[in-house]
Amino acid sequence: MNGRILFIFTTKSLLYTAGGALLGFVFNLVLSLIGLGIVGIILMVVFALIGFFIGTFKVPNISVFEFTRQTAGEKIDDVIVRAIKFKMKKRRIYLYKEDKENGR
Repeated sequence: MNGRILFIFTTKSLLYTAGGALLGFVFNLVLSLIGLGIVGIILMVVFALIGFFIGTFKVPNISVFEFTRQTAGEKIDDVIVRAIKFKMKKRRIYLYKEDKENGR
């Protein structure tokens, strides 16, 4: 049972969780100054959970939405990074899809 909780964290998910908690900590400091410390702690936990989900999970295949059909099975952080690059390059991106039948 020693250290059993740490098996759910990969290095990447641990970094994203720490980054989310750090962002939440900034909000916690601001909210603590105006007397809403409990709300700041809740936000810090929520941001840490969001960071964990971004670093760990993949985009589900929901057939109703076009976006999830195109990105199904990809890691969420890869999709976010690609979307940021897309916006920075003035909406030009080149994505080569693998041909599953030929193994390419």
